[in-house]
Amino acid sequence: MQIDFVKCHGSGNDFPLIDARDGAVAERDWPAIARALADRAGPVGGDGLLLLTAGDSEHAFGMRMFNSDGSEAETCLNGLRCVARAGFERLGLDAATVRLKTSEATVARDPDLAPGVVTIRETAGPATRDVTAWPLHGAGAEIIDTPIAMLGSDRAFTAIAIPNPHLITFVETIDEAELVAIGALCEAAPDWLPNRANVSFVEVRKTGLFVRTFERGVGLTNSCGSAMAASTYAACLTSRAEFGREIAVFNRGGLVRAQAEATGLVRLSGNATVEWAGTITVDPATERARDLVVATRCDSERVAWSQAVETLCAAG
Repeated sequence: MQIDFVKCHGSGNDFPLIDARDGAVAERDWPAIARALADRAGPVGGDGLLLLTAGDSEHAFGMRMFNSDGSEAETCLNGLRCVARAGFERLGLDAATVRLKTSEATVARDPDLAPGVVTIRETAGPATRDVTAWPLHGAGAEIIDTPIAMLGSDRAFTAIAIPNPHLITFVETIDEAELVAIGALCEAAPDWLPNRANVSFVEVRKTGLFVRTFERGVGLTNSCGSAMAASTYAACLTSRAEFGREIAVFNRGGLVRAQAEATGLVRLSGNATVEWAGTITVDPATERARDLVVATRCDSERVAWSQAVETLCAAG
């Protein structure tokens, strides 16, 4: 099948994005298409696949996100900004409520973070702390700044779902080998954590938070929007930041502006950058993609984001 798509990113979290509102692709094919298009060894590559889906009586449009392994995530906040931009441009909107897999979020155009950087504001949540709903067994109902024996680490973790599950620990300096080891343990879906979880190590800096994440279904990633949101809420919950106050949250892909409320709602404001648009042929049966044709390149957007990262992240 031939598919039209755009290649986009939010804070360096990059994805092919497909307008799937017509429902022409069979539901059973989406995991295979995601694996084919997100394969870094293939012609496109990405952290997953984004779908702009049809709206309903309460939502202007919807979003679905498939990880690079074909599993479907509850949400993806970096991806949501990209889908919101696509929905806005196709429907002539500048604000909307978006249907997610298990929840919803509000999105709106925001003043640009920097010249030429299309910026979207999103509000997600409320964040929840009941780990029995994940489920995470054997550690009580809530985990706030407490070691989790099953991880084999003395580090104190805070468990937040927004709505996808996150285990967050605050560290002086990020040890990537340790992060990968703990992330891989959770990725293996042990009996005590059958649905897996995202794991983030977070540094508290004078300029804000710096987040590094082992993402469920992806692995070590340069950026994870829901991890930035969950880390912001966890920082406020543990008195490392203040509810109701905007902070900068950095990662290797860039940054967002974030604000958590005591109600559990978290607002992120960040880029939704389109890099190029094209068509490709995908065979779901073999999970192979071929014959990529790049129709349009958005070089000015790529340059604008690169310059913004250099300027805004210099102190991060």
